[in-house]
Amino acid sequence: MDVSKTKSSFYRRLYVAWLIDSGVASSVPTLTEVTGMPRRTAQDTILALADLDIVCEFEQEDGARNHAGQYRIRSWGAIDKSWIARHVQQIKDVLGYP
Repeated sequence: MDVSKTKSSFYRRLYVAWLIDSGVASSVPTLTEVTGMPRRTAQDTILALADLDIVCEFEQEDGARNHAGQYRIRSWGAIDKSWIARHVQQIKDVLGYP
């Protein structure tokens, strides 16, 4: 199936936000582990969530060093996260994620 770069980028952002929000993967290492995407792609995707008005913030663990902590979705903006939950398998299939 041929998927445009725009669609795959959009789906990747939705999926990463959903993984963070659901607690499945709330750090760059866990995102790379769950999706198989490169570390840089995971970092860039988290930064790009703001383009969709998804507010994602990093919470540093108390007393932790080396930026230990996790990301949290504070607001989904205009995105309906329940749609993502209902279509997560389709999103994974389009992106080729396990």
